[in-house]
Amino acid sequence: MTAPDAGTARTPGRGRRIILWRHGQTSWNVERRFQGTTDVELTETGVAQARRAARLLASLRPDAILSSDLQRAANTAAELAVLTDLDVARDEALRETYAGVWQGLTHDEIIARHGEEYAAWKRGEPVRRGGGELETEVADRAAPVVLRHADKLPEDGTLVVVSHGGTIRTTIGRLLGLAPHDWESLGGLSNCCWSVLGQGARGWRLLEHNAGTLPEPVLGDDD
Repeated sequence: MTAPDAGTARTPGRGRRIILWRHGQTSWNVERRFQGTTDVELTETGVAQARRAARLLASLRPDAILSSDLQRAANTAAELAVLTDLDVARDEALRETYAGVWQGLTHDEIIARHGEEYAAWKRGEPVRRGGGELETEVADRAAPVVLRHADKLPEDGTLVVVSHGGTIRTTIGRLLGLAPHDWESLGGLSNCCWSVLGQGARGWRLLEHNAGTLPEPVLGDDD
């Protein structure tokens, strides 16, 4: 049996993209309050951000939309659904990290009341912030859902996943095969910005991070 030519062989599913899109602004974002699983709605600015970003993402002709069921994410996803005529699949597995007593506290209040715990988390230690979830537990629930929906994409298809900053970071880290200690090296996402993962010959690659404009092709020696 003759092996396929290396120049023409194609990995099944290669060319698929996952766009991980953070929700629009909320009042707790402005106040720097830890939201976690608290169901906070979008501000007027957040709705405007979602509408602007949706116009850009719609031009990529996504094949499917997947969202956290919390309203700040679901309402962001709805703006893209209107433009694409796609249904939004909601899944609570894509919620933000549950952070127990941290939820509702401002950044300064967390440092003042739970400074040692906060410092350990920033050092990359496994910490149940506020008595809540570990980051690895968030990845355990979120990443398989994203992969399950990505597996349903057509060749070169695009999945838009609307979720939350912490959940997106841990999902990216898991899909890229990074050690949990290194997930913090992925910078945060601004409201209504997104990251793009592309499926290549050796698995998922981070193509864009914290983007607010459409992806551009890589023209160079590392494409």
